[in-house]
Amino acid sequence: MSATTINKTIFIGASRETVWEFLTNKDKLGEWFHPAVENLQAGRPYTLLKDASDTDSKICWGDVLSATPPASLTYTFSIGGPMGDAMSTVHWTLEEALGGTRVTLVHEGVSEAAGDAALGLLMALDKGWDEHFAKLRSNMAT
Repeated sequence: MSATTINKTIFIGASRETVWEFLTNKDKLGEWFHPAVENLQAGRPYTLLKDASDTDSKICWGDVLSATPPASLTYTFSIGGPMGDAMSTVHWTLEEALGGTRVTLVHEGVSEAAGDAALGLLMALDKGWDEHFAKLRSNMAT
């Protein structure tokens, strides 16, 4: 891993299966991240939306590279803007932890995808993942 890889780990008081649903189910994704056009599945493209009722409001997209329920999920990731059509990679790992789940995210390849805009984008993504993790925790508590 390089110094430009984003690493986040949180603990959630829910089973890996429940967390998995929040990472891959199109409706559950909308509760904490962004709504998806369809469920995330291995070997399939995905599109996340700003607004669930507007399929033209694409905000993030890529391809699901691998999905091993309920343990790991890897997909390419782009948000356009400074990334253009370039892709980074997001990898999720779900581990059992004391009756709950340890959730780890590794987001890499941003600096290669963003070029000169890399630092600003890394800072924005780092902050954004923190905000999304807080929403994930909140939704798991309900």
